[in-house]
Amino acid sequence: MQRIPEAELMEGEEQALAYARANFDEPHAMFIRLFQEAVDHDITGMVLDLGCGTADITVRFAKAYPQCRLDGIDGSKSMLHHAHELLAQSNLIDRVNLIHGYIPGMSLSDRHYDAVISNSLLHHLQDPMVLWDTIRQCAKPKVPVFVMDLLRPEDEVQANNLVEENAANEPEILQRDFYNSLLAAYSIDEVKDQLRQSRLEHLAVKIVSDRHFIVSGYL
Repeated sequence: MQRIPEAELMEGEEQALAYARANFDEPHAMFIRLFQEAVDHDITGMVLDLGCGTADITVRFAKAYPQCRLDGIDGSKSMLHHAHELLAQSNLIDRVNLIHGYIPGMSLSDRHYDAVISNSLLHHLQDPMVLWDTIRQCAKPKVPVFVMDLLRPEDEVQANNLVEENAANEPEILQRDFYNSLLAAYSIDEVKDQLRQSRLEHLAVKIVSDRHFIVSGYL
């Protein structure tokens, strides 16, 4: 199935509120577990979370690695509003810095971060190279990189089945967004080609669920 792009930003308040209230425990817990399996040492220093959204994974990562500090970046002010609320509830305001910004275009320090993570940002980008180029720009040499995203299904029937299996109890707005995100996702071959173009082909690409893949390794 050909990729059908979706909007890069989720700026509506109704949409942001739905994401803030949604139960993403399964995939977000999986994100942390798979990161811990891929990276066999503690994480200290500065971590960059690209496309942090409402910061659920940012908070989970901060709790899993209490010696690190994080910058969470997102282009949606509505999402970051709920992210700030979650940080306050989690007592993590002193360790997590939320930044409203859009890549490319925002200024990030070169070779500054001790790890870079990202969840479900890639499929929103019309130019996927933006993500990989930003990672190469911002991460220190030899530090962990971990990206998880959706895998494009074979056809719309499979996309509908995935929505029914994984989001049947979610609000309609989330079901619609999930369906559109599946259609906007990249294939494994496309991701591998992106990595080759970015000179990141040494990173491992692995399918980890019926709808997710990860890219992991060291810069």
